[in-house]
Amino acid sequence: MALLDLFIAASIPVLKVLLITALGSFLALDRISILGADSRKHLNNIVFFVFNPALVSSNLAKTVTYQSMVQLWFMPFNILITFIAGSLLGWMLIQITRTPQHLRGLVLGCCAAGNLGNMLLIIIPAICKESGSPFGAPDVCHSFGMAYASLSMAIGAIFLWSYVYNILRISSSKSSKEVEINDSSVDKTPSLNASYTEPLLHSSDEAMQVSKDQLPLVVSPSSRFEHKPQVVLYENPQDSLFSKIMHHAEALAKKLNLKRLLAPSTAGAMVGFAIGLVPFFRNSIIGERAPLRVIQDTALLLGDGAIPSLTLIMGGNLLKGLQGSETPKSIILGIIAVRYIGLPVIGIGVVKLALKFGVVHNNPLYQFVLLLQFALPPAMNIGTMTQLFGAGESECSVIMLWSYALASVALTFWSTFFLWLVA
Repeated sequence: MALLDLFIAASIPVLKVLLITALGSFLALDRISILGADSRKHLNNIVFFVFNPALVSSNLAKTVTYQSMVQLWFMPFNILITFIAGSLLGWMLIQITRTPQHLRGLVLGCCAAGNLGNMLLIIIPAICKESGSPFGAPDVCHSFGMAYASLSMAIGAIFLWSYVYNILRISSSKSSKEVEINDSSVDKTPSLNASYTEPLLHSSDEAMQVSKDQLPLVVSPSSRFEHKPQVVLYENPQDSLFSKIMHHAEALAKKLNLKRLLAPSTAGAMVGFAIGLVPFFRNSIIGERAPLRVIQDTALLLGDGAIPSLTLIMGGNLLKGLQGSETPKSIILGIIAVRYIGLPVIGIGVVKLALKFGVVHNNPLYQFVLLLQFALPPAMNIGTMTQLFGAGESECSVIMLWSYALASVALTFWSTFFLWLVA
């Protein structure tokens, strides 16, 4: 296959992303005011809760079978390797550039988490439609490619909200504590009100607090001289142990943010696997003669709106980066080097070793998806996390702006090389 055909097949999807992204940025301008901050927020909620789950569940349900699970089992480990390798390279970048404390979590997150959902959902279908694609019939390529991309998005969401979310949470809490310490060190004059208004014991630790399982007991001064039966109070150890377990479980759930971990796209993936793997559900919903095929058709129709909506939102969010910030150039260049040089090289080694040991079967499309997972720009949801914690918002916008601006060159190069490698 000619190298020019591979280059055209790889560049067309990236150009489509750039055009829709530019349109999103244009619609987000103040003088246009069609895709403003409130509009992006509402559209993002629709995509997050409706379009993405429909897209993931419909594509997985249509293509996942027991035979295809043999090929798909390695993908979660491959995504885990991208997070681990990106974190190690990000830690090295922090040590080299001496990144400030409030930006360390952002740097680690941008190096570890790639855009495993949106970019694959756009690039793979576009490549399948090109005549120079090495993946066979366009309809078959599109069907399996969307299943791989949907599974990648669901697994990536789990790692993103369980790993990167907590990194940014810990980093933002440390930076806020440092700010409080610095603020308190400015005024070293002791304050009488601040020193003596705090109670010695918290309300939850007071010795006189009476629990619901205890009875009130009043002991008179003369009771020590009277031989009366004494009432001995004790707590039920089973209730106490159960309450402690529930308390720790609730605290752990809040720290891990299970609501984000079990995102709608992850729930959609579970539904898609259930429909695809259970014969009763598959025969009832999937197929031209299935009695409930209208459910699958409706999910596919809703899922078609996810890709353009996500790309428009991405373009509107990148507009913030044009305003600029005080982000060190060394950090921006380092993140770009990690995402577009270090990780793709590591990915080639990982996939080649997996092929050598027979872990990955000789499927060109599946290999291409595994390789492409190492060469993607940072995940856009990192910007949502910085807004949530109120730390590094402007710096994240600048990092995203330059990362996605250079993605047009990096993704075209690596997509062409990966196509040549698996062809």
